[in-house]
Amino acid sequence: MKILIQYASMITAENKAAAFSLTQTHKTDVGSPQAQTSVLTTRIKEVTAHLQTNKHDHMGRRGLIQMVARRKKLLKYLEAKDFEAYKATVAKLGLRK
Repeated sequence: MKILIQYASMITAENKAAAFSLTQTHKTDVGSPQAQTSVLTTRIKEVTAHLQTNKHDHMGRRGLIQMVARRKKLLKYLEAKDFEAYKATVAKLGLRK
């Protein structure tokens, strides 16, 4: 009997492009804090869904905690540098801040 494992932690190219398009400041923007936060949020949602079904995936949980911390640092930086962009990013991504 073969066991097939589906890895949900990899973000697809389409999902990544959609995440970038939400908060891009210009057409080729992939490095701004807004764009990085958007991609991290998409990855966090996917890993959270994976962990709902795979409760004992402790390395996946560790990666999730690292992604949340990275997103938190990016949002803190954005809040200090450009508060209006911070508010717009949080509103677009539907975060609770």
